Amino acid sequence: MAVAERTGPGPWGLSVAGVREWPVFALPRPLGCFMALVLTAPIALGAVSLPFTPLRPYEFAVFAALVACAAVSVEAMRRLGTPAGLTRDLLGAWWFPTLLLLPPVYSLFIPIPIYLLLQYRIRRTVVHRRVFNAASVALSGFACSQLYHAVLAGGLSGAAGMPSAVAERALVTAPGAFLALLCCALFTVVNTGVVAIAVRLSASEPTWKRIMLDREAVTVDMAELCVGLCIAILTGVSVALLLITLPPVLLLQRSLLFQQLQTAARTDPKTGLLNAAAWESAAGAELARARQGRGPAAVLIIDIDHFKGVNDTHGHLFGDHVLLGVATTLTHQLRQSDVIGRFGGEEFVALLPGADMAEACRAAERLRMRVGRMVLRAGDTAVTITVSIGVAVSGVHGDDLVDLLAAADLALYRAKGAGRNRVCLPVTRAALRPRGAEPEPPGRLADGGIGERAAPAHD
Repeated sequence: MAVAERTGPGPWGLSVAGVREWPVFALPRPLGCFMALVLTAPIALGAVSLPFTPLRPYEFAVFAALVACAAVSVEAMRRLGTPAGLTRDLLGAWWFPTLLLLPPVYSLFIPIPIYLLLQYRIRRTVVHRRVFNAASVALSGFACSQLYHAVLAGGLSGAAGMPSAVAERALVTAPGAFLALLCCALFTVVNTGVVAIAVRLSASEPTWKRIMLDREAVTVDMAELCVGLCIAILTGVSVALLLITLPPVLLLQRSLLFQQLQTAARTDPKTGLLNAAAWESAAGAELARARQGRGPAAVLIIDIDHFKGVNDTHGHLFGDHVLLGVATTLTHQLRQSDVIGRFGGEEFVALLPGADMAEACRAAERLRMRVGRMVLRAGDTAVTITVSIGVAVSGVHGDDLVDLLAAADLALYRAKGAGRNRVCLPVTRAALRPRGAEPEPPGRLADGGIGERAAPAHD
């Protein structure tokens, strides 16, 4: 029996076709399944734990006070502004007292009002990302709170019904404070790990090290942990002391966000690389230092082949994954001292201090081959991409940054005109040398392409 699919508006003005166009349904299948699992787990845990958790007025008042403080922090973030992308804040200062002082079920609920405020007061972003982040905080908080209260109560059976007074007394003892520190650290590791898995499933390159082991991020997490533990101890003494803790937290949060906003002003939001203006400033300074030391330097312009076709075929969301994948490859394959940026669209640029022509060509060819081996998933389709690279070297193709960029851009056009997926050098004065003139020293490449698929030399 055939059943007609309902495509008209539903009872809330929705249609089947409209629902299928939601961004969440465009996610890769492994990522979608993982996000569904993370979202389902707190709901199931709440359904199981809530009937066994007694409602005590004092605990509810503490919960309301912590939510109010977190709401004030969110409002302070709105006044200053927040950078796009992965943002480090001090909201954990309010998660930690909740998971230490209150029964574990409260850890499942505190992210809900806070992330609603983040969505409607800070920046409206894709809903499934907000929901996933809230679910990750809830799941991590519940697990660590359950562990903390189970150790204090002597077993899981007494964790849910243990009065908050027991947790408050334990916090002012050395063993209790050490246990609280371990549980809060575990919360940070678990929550960061869940986010890292999601990013790994959505991106083309592994980002575990960048998310889990970034030095600045670890420093912020440690500061957040210490602040949250201090707030928990003071709250255990008296809820009124939250009024004393709020101003320092707001000041720390303001300084942290201000630094991130400064970084965001220099960074491309889709790739995390330097934007065009910041790259030109940093590259100009590096090139000046190279000239003072009479050392070479090279400029690479990397362009993704047929990028418009990728966007037209698989959508702009997948195109963003391609950009991130190429950016991550550049970061991993080049040296830490190299200056890498995104010029806009599908073009990237890199300055390699100390690189002569041979080294620059080897680096460019390595990048070309590494990007060509990337396999990106667009649904059930495996997609590969290629890049064309133009190379210019100081002292050979120009002396300042403008000349090197112009020469590398000409080399890039040569690579594209020769069939793409290759590395090329620009035409130099050596290639135009009059017949009978003194030849170039051996080993110097005057013109043409390099690599397995390079363009033949011509003038």
